[in-house]
Parts: sequence; C-alpha cells; structure tokens
Amino acid sequence: MASLNVYSALVVLFLTCGAAMATKENDQIIKGNNCETKMGLPCVLEAFTSIFKIGTISSKCCGELVGLGKVCHSALVKRTLENPLFKDLSPARIIAKSIQTWNNCLALIDSPSPST
Repeated sequence: MASLNVYSALVVLFLTCGAAMATKENDQIIKGNNCETKMGLPCVLEAFTSIFKIGTISSKCCGELVGLGKVCHSALVKRTLENPLFKDLSPARIIAKSIQTWNNCLALIDSPSPST
C-alpha cells in the first residue's frame, strides 16, 4: 500500500513539474521573441476567435499571423491552453485548429494575388 502512495506522489510530482516546465518554456519563447508585440489587437482577436471559437481570419490578419512566426504562434496557443479559463477545451482540437489556421494563412499569403 505504501508503494502505491509513493507511486501516486511521484506521478503527481512528475505531472506538476512537466506542466510548470512547459509553462516556463512557452513564457521564455514568448518573451525572448517579443511575440506579444508583433500583432495588432484586432488581428489577435481574429486569430483567437478562429482558433478557440468559431470564426474566420482576414487576409490582413493572416499576414500579421505569418509575420508573427510559427514559433510564437505555437507558444502563444500553448500558453493560452494552460490558462484555467480554457480547461474545458480539448487541447488536441485546439492544436488542430491552430495548425489549420496557420496553414490556411500561409497558403493565402504565399498564393499570388489575382491581377486586376
């Protein structure tokens, strides 16, 4: 019985340390790359809605998102998922929507604009 309690304590410790390390790593990436200053608030809200709720992101905001960079984009999404306000969301679903939004924006930015 004692070994079960020790095992349980180790699992809790491992999970807690892992979450703390992930949070710290994301914060370091965000701070080190000035991620929070690279997009305007209207585009941040569009990107957030497109990933965490239901909505679309404009081509202007796609440009800002791609300009933000994939490293910043991923770190910001992961840090948002760590917020207790979003604990009921499926991380796998949010990560999938995040990747889809990124890929859609990348394709939109990389595609040649139609000539007028």
